[in-house]
Amino acid sequence: MNGGTVPRAVDATGPAAGVGPGSAGATGDRGWSRSEMLVVAGARALAGHRVCFVGIGLPNIAVALAQRTVAPQIELIYESGVYGSRPERLPLSIGDPCLVTGAISVMSMVELFQYFLQGGLVDVGFLGAAQLDRHGNINTTVIGDYSRPKVRLPGSGGACEIAINAREVFILMRQSSRSFVERIDFRTSPGSLGGASARAVQGWQGRGPTVVVTDLGRYDFDPRTGEMRLAAIHPGVTLDEVHAATGWDLRIADDLLTTPEPTDEELRLIREELDPQGAYVR
Repeated sequence: MNGGTVPRAVDATGPAAGVGPGSAGATGDRGWSRSEMLVVAGARALAGHRVCFVGIGLPNIAVALAQRTVAPQIELIYESGVYGSRPERLPLSIGDPCLVTGAISVMSMVELFQYFLQGGLVDVGFLGAAQLDRHGNINTTVIGDYSRPKVRLPGSGGACEIAINAREVFILMRQSSRSFVERIDFRTSPGSLGGASARAVQGWQGRGPTVVVTDLGRYDFDPRTGEMRLAAIHPGVTLDEVHAATGWDLRIADDLLTTPEPTDEELRLIREELDPQGAYVR
């Protein structure tokens, strides 16, 4: 497994007018990288949420940071059947033994999906994506034609069920014109399909995507159209960069904000405890 309401955790301070030039190199002049900013902004989005269904990858380091900062009581669910996980290190997979130690419960995947996810008890599904369109539809299956793909990706795992049944979905990914596309090559996990009311027609219980966090900014969704819009831009990023990394005519919030920079403690946790080898934030 690899706009809506914006959580207070990522409330940004001040308008984004006059943001400075993009950072140079991995960390630029600010002392932190855009990958670190991505993880920090993703973690902050989880403040105030209790139950989070998460996969391995960038969402995993973000929830680990949230558990150590803005959401100490958050209960993490992993597809392998672990509920209330509190891993001491980043797991290598959904079957990593560190997920079980100290967890509230371990059960079968059938019980986890039926009683918790389909039962409407998951506050947030935290997903990644290889491709994303303006309506938050996710592709993690193939790049190119399905029968003759350029790249074959891991597929859905539990992501499709999470996207349908979680009360809301957060998406964490790096942004480029190849990942933010006008039309995804395969719809693995549904967002708002083609408009704000499309999910209700399907009878799905979850609201779908409400927050997207990238290394360039944070996005919400227009409740009238179900279309993504830029709500906050990260420090050092320009609007020209954001537009160049987006494959459609991106909507910009009228009250565009600037994301607060990472704190010293957030950076220490990432660099010393969560990812000292730089596997995620290099």
